[in-house]
Amino acid sequence: MLVNEQERIEIAASFIEELETKAQHHTLADRVDDPSLENAYLVQEAFIDIMVGRGEQIIAWKVALTSKAMQEFCGVDHPLSGAVFDSRVQPSPGHVVLGEHRHLGLECEIAVQLGSDLGAGDTPHTRESVGAAVDKCYPAFELIEDRDADYDQLNPFDSVSENAWNAGVVLGSPFVTWQDLDLVNTPTVLEVNGEVLGSGQTGDALGHPFEAVAWLANHLNKRGQSIRAGEFVMTGSTVITYFPQADDQVKFSVGDYGSVELACS
Repeated sequence: MLVNEQERIEIAASFIEELETKAQHHTLADRVDDPSLENAYLVQEAFIDIMVGRGEQIIAWKVALTSKAMQEFCGVDHPLSGAVFDSRVQPSPGHVVLGEHRHLGLECEIAVQLGSDLGAGDTPHTRESVGAAVDKCYPAFELIEDRDADYDQLNPFDSVSENAWNAGVVLGSPFVTWQDLDLVNTPTVLEVNGEVLGSGQTGDALGHPFEAVAWLANHLNKRGQSIRAGEFVMTGSTVITYFPQADDQVKFSVGDYGSVELACS
């Protein structure tokens, strides 16, 4: 049974209040009779409506659960999505005050910006069709707020209804010519205070960043939405999530093609 409009608004409003008060995470799934993904996206849409009503604007989207391991852990066989608001995006070198969050994590990703809309068509979007619509690609940090969640209790309803935990984005400079970048095999490196703490490859999220964009475009199209020209997509982490400490200087590099930096206080 689908949650009604009033229930969606009440659940979304309570989530916002918990974010603002930095309350410890607890499941929202017990607020509904049917904690389905459809109901979760209805709550997320209510959350987005509230934030837009406060003056926010969707500037980007994120794709979560881009590894099979995390999908199996959460009991789904596909990624999940969330929105990114303009007030939460900053250029590199970025800065974050950890005291403004309960428990902040950093994910190291490739951000893909579209030069044209990815609307619904006669056939689903693919990596190839996405590539024809891409304008720029960036090294990026995604900030996630898990509010000290119990990961053993993680479920897809919470992930989606809580907007996939997005707390912001830091964008590096766009790669000069992304067409020359191997988006599958290029090494990615996370450094904290000059020490390498993690590494991966550009294709570690769904095999290729454009696969994540194609999945998102098809997902949004089914919900009557689309990725618009100028918006960008956070395509999933290529390195294990890092939870920073005060005074950390964090850097994410994509081969020799570019990097993004963040100072934590």
